[in-house]
Amino acid sequence: MSAASDAPETRVTPAAARARDRVLAQARFEATTLLRNGEQLLVALVLPVAVLIGLVHTTGISVGQGRRVDLVVPGVLALCVISSAFTGQAISVGFDRRYGVLRLLGVSPLGRTGLLLAKATAVLAVIALQFVVIAGVGLVLGWEPRWGGIPAALVSTLLGTWAFVALALLLGGTLRAEGVLALANLVWLVLLALGGVVVAGSELPDRFAPVVGLLPSAALGDSLRAALVDGAASPAHWAVLAVWGIVATALARRLFRWSD
Repeated sequence: MSAASDAPETRVTPAAARARDRVLAQARFEATTLLRNGEQLLVALVLPVAVLIGLVHTTGISVGQGRRVDLVVPGVLALCVISSAFTGQAISVGFDRRYGVLRLLGVSPLGRTGLLLAKATAVLAVIALQFVVIAGVGLVLGWEPRWGGIPAALVSTLLGTWAFVALALLLGGTLRAEGVLALANLVWLVLLALGGVVVAGSELPDRFAPVVGLLPSAALGDSLRAALVDGAASPAHWAVLAVWGIVATALARRLFRWSD
């Protein structure tokens, strides 16, 4: 037997694979941490389910023309995106920055880019779980989505996730943690009531219409309703989400602080 065959076989893992594994491991940690947090779990799942059931079974709030459940479910899906991509991430980033976690992870082998990719992956995973739960409850309540609109709904979800994660990084990366906590939850409540999310802007008082139509919340809610109720794409709403995503990303890149 040759000397070459006696040498132990070594397996070299490509750097790209190691980086991917680090990102996925951090993403799993981020997702499980979010779901184990009672307050964030309340905002991510419990409240959206309560809003869904409440709006389907009440007639005191107008949600538009059509079957009530078909109009409510897409709006609650939009609310789920806002809950995880904006509220949950802003609070997480704010407190991670306060306690120095972001700074430590940023100089670890994961790196700053890897950390941001992990957070984005975790958000998408949590949103997928939320969509499964809300869709399941909706189907039990009689929801009949337009299945041909699912590709358009996916585009809306991805653009909405981008816009709201960028806004979360802008908020969580600039304000103190306590301020982020208060403001993120306040924004969630305001968007729920007046942001055109679960109730279309057309059903809100006329004085709100000019402002609501420009919000990413309304663009996300209306585009998901168009996709899942009418089976239609919404390029105009996608453009609104893209503009918010671009502007918020640019501001976050300029103003984000990795530590207090």
